[in-house]
Amino acid sequence: MSAKPINSVLFVCLGNICRSPLAEGVFRVVLAGQGKDFLIDSAGIGGWHTGQEPDRRSIAVAAKHGVDISGQRARKVLPEDFSRFDLILGMDRANVRDLKALAPAAARDRVHLYLDFATGKAVDVPDPYYDGAEAFASVYRMIREASEALAKRLDASVSPTSGQASSTM
Repeated sequence: MSAKPINSVLFVCLGNICRSPLAEGVFRVVLAGQGKDFLIDSAGIGGWHTGQEPDRRSIAVAAKHGVDISGQRARKVLPEDFSRFDLILGMDRANVRDLKALAPAAARDRVHLYLDFATGKAVDVPDPYYDGAEAFASVYRMIREASEALAKRLDASVSPTSGQASSTM
């Protein structure tokens, strides 16, 4: 990663209906609780669900924890996302591989595995789509922990000389 401050984050999963909408919603709530303002969005590698709301199970587990993701709509990763976002986090290794294949060479260093970048644990956030409510609850817990760690990591990257976050944080 370059030394440029991170002010925008894109979360990416396969279809943008389970994991990445949860990550977007949870990270938004974590940052709001810290008084920070970032550009945050989510997208999918594929466009199969474009325009659809998140999976009802993702909406339910988020709502259970006070996070409203019901207004989100699925979209596909766009070429301009690679210049628009400072950090692009894939939920699993396949997402990261696909993102790096789509990214222009100059933007590949913006693409990372979410849990690895946030927590240092090089593991995937598993896709809960074909599983039950407990899988969605487990994914929520992983994402919540990672979102809090990511917020701390980004906060720690604020310049120690200024002691201030950028005006867009």
